[in-house]
Amino acid sequence: MLDREGFRPNVGIILLNHKNQVFWGKRIRTHSWQFPQGGIKHGETPEQAMFRELHEEVGLRPEHVRIVARTRDWLRYEVPEHYIRRDARGHYKGQKQIWFLLQLVGRDSDMNLRASDHPEFDAWRWNDYWVPLEVVIDFKRGVYQMALTELARFLPRAHHHNRYLRSGLRPHHRVDEVRHDEPPGHEEPPAERED
Repeated sequence: MLDREGFRPNVGIILLNHKNQVFWGKRIRTHSWQFPQGGIKHGETPEQAMFRELHEEVGLRPEHVRIVARTRDWLRYEVPEHYIRRDARGHYKGQKQIWFLLQLVGRDSDMNLRASDHPEFDAWRWNDYWVPLEVVIDFKRGVYQMALTELARFLPRAHHHNRYLRSGLRPHHRVDEVRHDEPPGHEEPPAERED
């Protein structure tokens, strides 16, 4: 389903944990990392497509998340011709996306990358909100930057514990350490899918 300009309607998902870290999925059998995304089917609203894609790609259901915000307008990117299937060239130009910012209210263990017969990811991790855009394929970087920037003002207050109550005093309870992962390595992802 393409619009008159050759853009396919699509949704993008930025999923937050309680530390405002984002779900970062590794494309199956590659070293490419990205946010969940997928096409809007005929008759679906962007919200319906988002919940369907969230379940297909991450295994989460509506009760596992809370919608925090969404982009006001469509964000578009063009796909270079050499990534487009030969039979779609001349018609398909790229994607137009509505991005959703979701808060995980379930647990990490609720996620299931094998929830569908055609998994998108074979690994996942929590990453800082401002993901390293250099690991995102170049033609999608602008849309990632626009989505992250527009939705950043809606970030919930993170539930961080203050390390020191007053200068030099430690709290009586144990402060959980935040796990800092190394950013994923860069490798070009496979050709752009149209779905």
